[in-house]
Amino acid sequence: MNLAFLLARRFRRSREKSRYLSFISASSTIGIGLGCAILILLLSIMNGFQKALEDDFLAFVPHVEYTAVRGGLDNWQEVVRVAEQHPQVSAAAPVIVLNAMIQQPGRFRGLQVRAIDAESEVGVSNLTRFMSSEDWQSFQTNADGAILGQGLAQELNVTLGDWIMLMIPQLDSGDSLRAPRRVRVQVSGVFAMAGERDYQQAFIHLAKGQEATQLGENVSTVRLAVRDVYAAPQIAREVGQSLREYAYIHDWTRTEGHLYRDIQLVRTVMYLVLVLVLAVASFNIVSTLVMVVQEKRASIAILKTMGASHSLLLRTFVWQGSLNGVIGASIGTVIGAIASVLLPRGLQALEQALNFTVLPAELYFISSIPSDLQVLDVVLVAGVALITSVVATLYPAWQAAAIEPAEALRGK
Repeated sequence: MNLAFLLARRFRRSREKSRYLSFISASSTIGIGLGCAILILLLSIMNGFQKALEDDFLAFVPHVEYTAVRGGLDNWQEVVRVAEQHPQVSAAAPVIVLNAMIQQPGRFRGLQVRAIDAESEVGVSNLTRFMSSEDWQSFQTNADGAILGQGLAQELNVTLGDWIMLMIPQLDSGDSLRAPRRVRVQVSGVFAMAGERDYQQAFIHLAKGQEATQLGENVSTVRLAVRDVYAAPQIAREVGQSLREYAYIHDWTRTEGHLYRDIQLVRTVMYLVLVLVLAVASFNIVSTLVMVVQEKRASIAILKTMGASHSLLLRTFVWQGSLNGVIGASIGTVIGAIASVLLPRGLQALEQALNFTVLPAELYFISSIPSDLQVLDVVLVAGVALITSVVATLYPAWQAAAIEPAEALRGK
């Protein structure tokens, strides 16, 4: 193995006299390096989106909800009790979901209002993580308090302590609309999730929501937080089978599942692109070695005359071609890893310098490009690059080992 490696290095050094062969060899190395760097960067971005979905978005969005078919849940306490007995349910809480409008002089603004119980809401969502403790305490102590998204508060030009008017639609017994009920609330806090929810959602107290909807002691929905968010559909069905209440079952994969499916689709495409890009880059290795074999026919014949075996020559040219892949994969992996770590800060600085936004918060569930570098992706990309490089050398190496010394020395 040492002799084959030394011969491969010797052939590489002598080949540098040919500018064309050197260019082809450098192209294969650069192609593999760029492919590795770009793919590691793209996979890190996809990992970042998935992590943001799991840690931030799903910490805010309901995992599972049971919503009354008509009116409210007559015995929502029983729904909470049954749900919390499931081993995969971490907490359950009552909520009233309202579609409302904010009335301001000369304009209306639509939004979703969730009437929550402050004590139990902490167990099913991380709302407090996206706002200050002072704002949360102010909301808890103010029966007329409301929490608005930061983007919504900026659009409405309201600050802490301001009063706003909510218009909540009402239905009569015949399902026809009546005059909306006006509910006056005071802005007690602002949450900043840095995504589209900041422009769409507000929170009020459960008692205020019950008063506005005339549900009495009932609620419209019970929300669950589950330990495994990807098992939410199965958990929702299992808990639902144990309930006596007749309710609609919703889980996050139905309402927001398109985000997860999009991320997984792009990730799958990235893996496909990984193989194709590295395969194309490896074709240059085949071209280089084929030309090297033709150029070194006399040297190969002399080596065979001196006793070089078939396997020695095969290993020599496999080593020679593989060195391009090793160098390219090593450099590309390092560049890709560094770029993945520096990307979020670099894009943030670029956005501030040029005054633009890559992901507008009012349109996407996050407002910045995330990145999460994982060792498994780095190993996978580097491994595929090395494997394709080795496979690309097999045919030219076999041709070199099959050269007959007498024919090569005669110039054929």
